[in-house]
Amino acid sequence: MLLSSGGFCNFFLHCFMLLHLHPENPQPRNGKTITNCLLDGGVIIYPTDTLYGLGCDIFKAKAVERICRIKKIDPAKAQLSFICYNLSDMSKYTKSISTPLYRLLKNHLPGPYTFILPASKQVPKILKSKKNTIGLRVPDNNIARSIVRELGHPILSASLPGDMVEEYTDPALMFENFRNLVDLVVDGGIGGSSPSTIVDCTEEEPFVVRKGLGEWEEQD
Repeated sequence: MLLSSGGFCNFFLHCFMLLHLHPENPQPRNGKTITNCLLDGGVIIYPTDTLYGLGCDIFKAKAVERICRIKKIDPAKAQLSFICYNLSDMSKYTKSISTPLYRLLKNHLPGPYTFILPASKQVPKILKSKKNTIGLRVPDNNIARSIVRELGHPILSASLPGDMVEEYTDPALMFENFRNLVDLVVDGGIGGSSPSTIVDCTEEEPFVVRKGLGEWEEQD
């Protein structure tokens, strides 16, 4: 059966909307299913080393807009982040990284941190916004990083809407709550209940914007 653009994800995932991946050794076949969904413009819920989050291909504008509608936020003003595979991946979406900043990032990543950095020129084009900063993450989670590796570029990262954190730890419950809003829920087991620590690195001295799971000491 041939499916038109936009049909693969909705058709194929009709039976596979809640998809299990082993947290330590994600199954390549299931990973391919997720990648195909993202490339087709799908929106997923997936695990990180902190909370489960909403995600999509950063280059699929309509998918980014869908996430903003789910969260009821203005895409031009949204605080969105990219999930990257490693530091090399991160460097494509921020301006040149100084040696001290590189050391800082290397010491904390992969890990439960979101670093706010000056955005490279292509980021505003990707997000269709005027923001000159971007949140970048390399989570210590094999599933999230395997999705990015298979996709070949970062995925957009956004928190799930609302404050019901306890409901965002169980993939089966998230499937029931969001089955009409997203295309796929990636089941990587019970998730965490604390968000990432957000560190702003756009000033001379990095400072914590939000204290989360990641421990942080003032840098020398």
